[in-house]
Amino acid sequence: MEANEKSEAHEAIERTIQHYIDGAISGRGEDMKPAFHEGATIFGYVGDELFAGPIQGLFDWNDQNGPAKELVIRVVGIDIFETIAMARLECDNWTGHKYTDFLSLLKVDGEWKIMNKVFHLHS
Repeated sequence: MEANEKSEAHEAIERTIQHYIDGAISGRGEDMKPAFHEGATIFGYVGDELFAGPIQGLFDWNDQNGPAKELVIRVVGIDIFETIAMARLECDNWTGHKYTDFLSLLKVDGEWKIMNKVFHLHS
């Protein structure tokens, strides 16, 4: 992948991730949906309990959790190779909680989509 292509891919991935961020802040799962592939999954621990399954679980949790107006999300890094990418996000003050997310992305039909979210909830 040439530098120009990599730059375009990076910008496209950031636009995809922005849907996720916007939905987190608004508290509306529907606002997040454009970022994710319909078959996407989520995995992580909330205390000792595994939160795992289809991404709809995140959308439902987000709707129940409500807006996170004080949320600050930093994209720490994006690693791209051809049609795949991995992004690391640090999420501070998601309604009082701190998370680290790893998002795996795939270029599907010319669009970058999050295929999987793996998260760590900081204690």
